[in-house]
Amino acid sequence: MEAGKYFLYNGKLIASGKAVITADNRSFRFGDGCFETMKMIAGNIVLNNYHFERLFSSLALLKFETPEYFTAAALAEQIKKLALKNKHTNARIRLTIFRGDGSLYEYENNIANYIIQTWPLLTLASTFNKEGLATGVYKHARKTSDGFSHIKTNNFLPYAMAAIWAKENKLDDAIILNNYGRVAEATIANIFLVNDGKIKTPALTEGCIQGVMRRYLIECIKKENIPFQETAITTEELAGANELFITNTVKGISHIAKCGNNNYGFQLSEYFYNRYLLSLT
Repeated sequence: MEAGKYFLYNGKLIASGKAVITADNRSFRFGDGCFETMKMIAGNIVLNNYHFERLFSSLALLKFETPEYFTAAALAEQIKKLALKNKHTNARIRLTIFRGDGSLYEYENNIANYIIQTWPLLTLASTFNKEGLATGVYKHARKTSDGFSHIKTNNFLPYAMAAIWAKENKLDDAIILNNYGRVAEATIANIFLVNDGKIKTPALTEGCIQGVMRRYLIECIKKENIPFQETAITTEELAGANELFITNTVKGISHIAKCGNNNYGFQLSEYFYNRYLLSLT
């Protein structure tokens, strides 16, 4: 799906397709930056505060400078104005942050440059998809577990290669392992498993991204007093689970029906979707 007719580059409205960075851009050269994917419904950004808390935490960790005008309120206002200009009432939004031009050791400054884009959401899911997704475990790239692995950085190579592999194998998604051979996440989502009424998800120390929907769902699970752990998950546990589901900002909760030769149910994932996700769409 094509993006809107316009995007914002450092607050300036630009026609889509126009180049705004050079070959010396550090994001292009090194993946130096981070991004947020958000969902807008009826002109409002879903879980707005969660997104901007994560964004500014990431910027601090990546040692970006944020001028006084670079605030959550200002960015949210720009996102809404761009969506309105693109005539996107319901939209997927990408806010990309990058450092600018320079070599590895020499660069202009640490100021956060940014691009905002919007895409239309033509349909909003009003019912849980019981058909589910077909997935597999991608073993040719590993997600590192370090002080930056929970950030949505512009270096997305493991996910890009896993997505290509999934498409080649006619799968809906791929599960990525960490450098210990344990489960990290899916290509564009965090992963949860259910076994004997207990819910588990990989801990942030296992290399997964600190997803906004992951955070929201964990809060919902705790409200239900269901046994829950953020922990290490092996591929053997994955194979033996009763349920698997993934979460991201745009789709909310997606049930995994099949991973390799294993099939899964959807009792708890459907429950959480209907009780907590529908109210966000």
